[in-house]
Amino acid sequence: MTHKLTTITAIITLICFLTSSCGNEGVKKDEKPVDISELTKDQPETHGSEVSESDIKLSNPLDQTMVAAGKATYELKCQSCHRLTEEKLVGPGWKNVTKQRKPVWIMNMITNVEMMLETDPEAQKLLEQCLVRMPNQNITTDEARQVLEFMRSNDGEK
Repeated sequence: MTHKLTTITAIITLICFLTSSCGNEGVKKDEKPVDISELTKDQPETHGSEVSESDIKLSNPLDQTMVAAGKATYELKCQSCHRLTEEKLVGPGWKNVTKQRKPVWIMNMITNVEMMLETDPEAQKLLEQCLVRMPNQNITTDEARQVLEFMRSNDGEK
């Protein structure tokens, strides 16, 4: 019984840590957090449909509105598991991810993680390395595109 109680306490502590680590830790004191709903309010909700290369139109130069929206999504839903460096936290670091993976792969990993883990050898290798399945964050295709634009910015694209 004591072992079960200890295990339950550990799980609750982990859940509390993970949920408290999400949010506004990347926001400076004088900086107002970006409201994602304002940046994406005119975009249709699309979840779970596979993204194809023809669905992705990369901008050059980067669309700074999309970069800001992608950063806000990262801060809200991604940064508790992913760093913007090469450092592995729970999941892999994001530095140079856009130089190592195609945009369609990145967007499908964000929006269709279950499909990717079932069918993609590279996603399966990442799971073996990280030992934790990426949770479905209910990110729309449009939000994933914004995250991709933020990743491109993080990798030094202008």
